[in-house]
Amino acid sequence: MLSARNLDKRYGTTTALRDVSLDLVQGSSVAIMGASGSGKTTLMHVLAGIIRPDSGSVSMTDAQGRNVEVASASERDRTALRRESFGFVFQQGLLIPELTAVENAALPLMLGGVERAEAERIAAGWLDALGLAGLYGRRIGELSGGQAQRVAVARAQVTNPAIVFADEPTGALDSETGVEVMSALLGTTSGMGRTLLVVTHDPNVAARCDRTVQMRDGVLIADQASPDAAQASHSAGEDGSDAPASAPEPAGRRPFDAPQGQTPAAPNPQAPYGQAPHPQAPYGQAPHPQAPAPQIPYPQAPYPQPPYPQQAPYPQQAPPYGAPQMPPPYQWPPAPEGPGAPGLGDGYRPAPPAFPAGEQDAGGPR
Repeated sequence: MLSARNLDKRYGTTTALRDVSLDLVQGSSVAIMGASGSGKTTLMHVLAGIIRPDSGSVSMTDAQGRNVEVASASERDRTALRRESFGFVFQQGLLIPELTAVENAALPLMLGGVERAEAERIAAGWLDALGLAGLYGRRIGELSGGQAQRVAVARAQVTNPAIVFADEPTGALDSETGVEVMSALLGTTSGMGRTLLVVTHDPNVAARCDRTVQMRDGVLIADQASPDAAQASHSAGEDGSDAPASAPEPAGRRPFDAPQGQTPAAPNPQAPYGQAPHPQAPYGQAPHPQAPAPQIPYPQAPYPQPPYPQQAPYPQQAPPYGAPQMPPPYQWPPAPEGPGAPGLGDGYRPAPPAFPAGEQDAGGPR
């Protein structure tokens, strides 16, 4: 179905892929494992037409039996191929928080030209199949991590893609929730005749796939079948997890189609924005109500206030024009200057002005 031959990809002086060849068979699930920097994500991006290889070829047989060259196609053709034939699930989901669950899942259909009502009807069917019935109107922040990742799985499936690429789909989840998401992913891809390519570092996830491809330093070093895949998938469905049924529906009918003559139920009314879902306690324990923090009385004594400095009086305004002016205060005459003027020694003060002959001041005649 998809064939890659002699892929090479370099980033500067770093070799990300070196002579990698890989075949993906329809209806199979393949896990790509390797250490960080081994080239597994680069390989997935080249196979999905997100980036071009430096050399090599990637070809795919579409639903009409036509051979499509992915690596050498134009940017427009590769964009159309990703929208119509590929689905993507990322580690962090990359969902739009302002949209509801059903709007996020229906977004690829609406971008492809499907009417909003029809797109949301199909998306609601996929949410039902993944155990999210009744959560259509919840925004992403109102969902748990596992619920949000199942919304991402539904978004990847609504266009009926031939291949689903999942990059660490359980990397941000706990082990129990990761089993549920992986069961949902396998049940809606290889369980329905689609091809699944998973990039993972978890050997438990890889063991549930049909094949495991090992990479190291951009080189494919191992490609082997996983004999425990069928047993792991069977046991995961019996361990109490809410994995959806993986049995394919009869030909020509999708699992979300309503019976003949019936109208599918409309999505639930949208919950008010900001309304949190029912609190889910970890490991099944009931949430412990948090008591308010006790308030310790702290007797606050009146803080001693320093004396407020008295503000100097504002300068008096000038008297209006024509008003009598107050005489200035008495000023001592300046010291004599010029040749022969006495020096200004310690205690020198100029004599006060003399009165005319025969006049007295308050102190008597002079």
